[in-house]
Amino acid sequence: MSSRIDGDKSGQVPSGVRRFFRGPRPESVPTLVGTAVTVVGLLDVAAGVFPRFRHSRIHALTEVLPGSLGPFAAALSISAGVLLLLLAHGLKRRKRRAWRAAVVLLPAGAVAQFTYRHSVIGVVIAALLLALLVRHHGEFKALPDPRSRWKALANFVLMSAGSIGLGLVIVNSHPGRVVGHPGIYEQITHVVYGLFGFEGPVDYAGRVSWTVGYSLGALGLLTALTTIYLALRPEHPAARLTVDDEGKLRELLAKHGGRDSLGHFALRRDKAVVFSPSGKAAVTYRVISGVMLASGDPIGDVEAWPGAIERFMAEAKAHSWTPAVVGCSETGGEVWTRETGLDALELGDEAIVDVKDFSLTGRPMRNVRQMVKRIERNGYTTKVRRVADLTEEELEQVRGAAEAWRGTDTERGFSMALGRVGDPDDGDCIIATAHRTEEGDTSPFGDLKAIQHFVPWGKDGMSLELMRRDRAADPGMNELLIVASLEAAPALAIEHVSLNFAMFRSALARGERIGAGPVLRAWRSLLVFLSRWFQIESLYKFNAKFRPRWEPRFMVYRTTRDLPRIGFAVMQAEGFVTLALPRLFAGRRGPRPERACAHAHLSTAVPAQAKAEQREVRAA
Repeated sequence: MSSRIDGDKSGQVPSGVRRFFRGPRPESVPTLVGTAVTVVGLLDVAAGVFPRFRHSRIHALTEVLPGSLGPFAAALSISAGVLLLLLAHGLKRRKRRAWRAAVVLLPAGAVAQFTYRHSVIGVVIAALLLALLVRHHGEFKALPDPRSRWKALANFVLMSAGSIGLGLVIVNSHPGRVVGHPGIYEQITHVVYGLFGFEGPVDYAGRVSWTVGYSLGALGLLTALTTIYLALRPEHPAARLTVDDEGKLRELLAKHGGRDSLGHFALRRDKAVVFSPSGKAAVTYRVISGVMLASGDPIGDVEAWPGAIERFMAEAKAHSWTPAVVGCSETGGEVWTRETGLDALELGDEAIVDVKDFSLTGRPMRNVRQMVKRIERNGYTTKVRRVADLTEEELEQVRGAAEAWRGTDTERGFSMALGRVGDPDDGDCIIATAHRTEEGDTSPFGDLKAIQHFVPWGKDGMSLELMRRDRAADPGMNELLIVASLEAAPALAIEHVSLNFAMFRSALARGERIGAGPVLRAWRSLLVFLSRWFQIESLYKFNAKFRPRWEPRFMVYRTTRDLPRIGFAVMQAEGFVTLALPRLFAGRRGPRPERACAHAHLSTAVPAQAKAEQREVRAA
């Protein structure tokens, strides 16, 4: 028993005992401090708002807060609480500026507390927290996130809404001192007046009116100061792909682009890039809501991937971003997990058609064959050409049609979308178009009825990037152009074509087989149910029409608790969730004829005419 307590014969103390006496581990300090600041902030606000809270059983805990007696002390308590709540998340993310603000606020709060309440306990606790922050200052080195002036407006809106809500609580926290029976309109008016420092229509007995007035004025002042600070601070714009970076990426793609069908999407100009020390590999990414989101596999020589991945992880650590990768291949997932210790989750499968194996003959292709022949009989023709072979007039027509036929207000796609059509630097991309001449047609795009855009996949492949169609065109435009592109592929020296990405395809396929277990069937039933909104099953069946081979794609993440945050960031990146302020005159762009996304890859929405096409196929 003695040896178990005292350690080994060398006199060393067991690691668990050493950790206990040394205090919290350094890596846990930001989380500990952030959590403590959140609790203290909430208690601080409660102490300033609710008069009886200060006399409750947890009165001893509230002494850690800056003063809680008197009108001025109540306002100071609320102000400190709100500021601490605003800082808590930044401290958890190891942000340097949050650390600096906390180091200033803690002694200031302690001095205020001692001045107004003569509380030694609050000073001691503030000193302990300050000592913890100073001792572990090396843990708070994260650089700022990308930001713009829009954050000032967002802060003003959110702080104003929060201040009005908290103000209503303050106004109603003294029911026994209210003079008369003011209604909700008078209460809201009182809050708004109070935020600007004026007396409102609600009156109180005694000094309560001073307490409420000071508290509301403090909230208004905080809203103004934080908004002014965000508006005047230097911007840290989101990184963009520079001309030099794009040139280097194109060189890597020219040598190694055939390895990954998503490689060309690294040339999106709203992405940033980190290169390996040798310059032979790179990882492109975008930062969204604190998530450093890479897409596809690293670009370049596989042997140089670890160097690029190491730079990626170092950048994520420097800014305290959550690292994640979406849409990487099985090989890419293995390298990411091996080099970083991250985990991988299968997202779905990419549909790839080998041109030499594709044919419209045979019973499995009967539905597609009949649909294509019917459309051709209706007078539609197709053209499949490289962008460099189109005239400038044709390119302008294609760009205009692609914009006008987009099914959503925001452009969708990130990991498997290029985000542009007909750029002069993308002359090796391929555009398939469908045409039909109609009498009396007043369309600004002439006889153009549908568009598909493919990006290069090495020297002998291409990846479908987007699909757009005129809603007035016959159903089946997508099948028509895919078939036309596959048939024209040999003349363009194309041997394999990457089509749509099907989320959870393997679960859908296995769940409908004979002998599938109850868990798998239940999972498939849930996916089918969700397909009413996201059309997961429809997209899988649309892909399966062309008899492709399936290549799995994965998401790489750090911990399971990061998945909701990463998932939300992915939805933002892909355009399914938009946090931007609404455009005031969005209606001037004209009506959006179809809501479904036209992007071919990670979008989980089949074009809007898919159901009509399926009905026609069944009828045929």
